[in-house]
Amino acid sequence: MEIIVQALGDGLVLGAFYSLIALGYTMVYGIIRLLNFAHGDFYMFGAFIGYTGLSLLMGGSAGPGLLAIGIVFIVSIILVGMVGMGVERVAYRPLLNAPRISLLITALGVGLSLEYGSMLIWSPNYLTFPITLPTTGINILGANITYSQIILVVVAGGLMYGLQKFVHGTIYGKAMRAISMDQTATSLMGVNINHVITMTFFIGTTLAASAGIMTAVYYGTINFLMGFIMGLKAFTAAVLGGIGNIQGAMLGGFMLGILETAGTMVIGGAWKDVIAFAILILFLVFKPTGILGEQVTERM
Repeated sequence: MEIIVQALGDGLVLGAFYSLIALGYTMVYGIIRLLNFAHGDFYMFGAFIGYTGLSLLMGGSAGPGLLAIGIVFIVSIILVGMVGMGVERVAYRPLLNAPRISLLITALGVGLSLEYGSMLIWSPNYLTFPITLPTTGINILGANITYSQIILVVVAGGLMYGLQKFVHGTIYGKAMRAISMDQTATSLMGVNINHVITMTFFIGTTLAASAGIMTAVYYGTINFLMGFIMGLKAFTAAVLGGIGNIQGAMLGGFMLGILETAGTMVIGGAWKDVIAFAILILFLVFKPTGILGEQVTERM
């Protein structure tokens, strides 16, 4: 029972990170049918922006500071969101009517540019995040669940809830859902398609950046390649839940985090990536639409 509770607690934290990144994948795919494989690198970029902000704010001193984390968190995700808007405007918008393969190749190029640009700006080495979280917590059936884990899951849950309210309770959210159903008809109704797509990229990249900062605070180190595997696993989570489905991305992220953590405890940490991608292969073979996804016809 101790192992089960510990796997559930650790898996929920990891799953929260996956879910936040997967939401960006699924939102962009739902609107323009693009698998934005650069998305994981916005997660990395957010961690580095947060690192820089905290280093400047704290003068290099280490230790927990909730106010500092809050200020840097908000400023950093907005900055990364603006970068995401710029990337959409410069790299993706001119190719929206081009073959899908052109967008996919561009996304890979954007990801590599973010990775190695970050390496040149910061460092090719692992960097220690200037904020460390306390390890105190509560004991549940022998498992140690830290207060930091609880806070991270609550913050991630709040962001997901806010996204749900935005998508289903605002006119911009209604426009996003309309474009995902029929872009041409939505355009004829007077909706500014490009504006909505830009907003979608802003929201998606801010969620990825928030996951990057929370991951950096939780694990304590960052690296310019940290977004590559994380992005692929978030894509796995999106496929697991049903890519293009927001609730599916959330569900898939938490499921993948729990399954990966449980598998790691049973067969060892060296197999964690194998577990994640084995799940991806199984779903692509037996249920490619995911748990909550629906079969759709590709619009040419």
